[in-house]
Amino acid sequence: MLLNEFIYFNAENDKPIENNRFSIEKDTSVLKSSDLRKSRLTLRMLNDLRKAGEAREKETREDLELVRIMYATPTEEAAA
Repeated sequence: MLLNEFIYFNAENDKPIENNRFSIEKDTSVLKSSDLRKSRLTLRMLNDLRKAGEAREKETREDLELVRIMYATPTEEAAA
């Protein structure tokens, strides 16, 4: 079970939201004993890293919006 499952599955989203950070099909991190050289970064890998960074920034912005709403000073109408 991934920790992200708590984020991507909730009362509003009963189906998983597309995770732009990681793709299992593109995972080449498993190395064999015959792999002696460092793996080279290709343009595709750099593009995937850029997309993951953009997804992380988008999630951070959304989280900050929620925090601003959550900890905003209450209006006088709501306090009454």
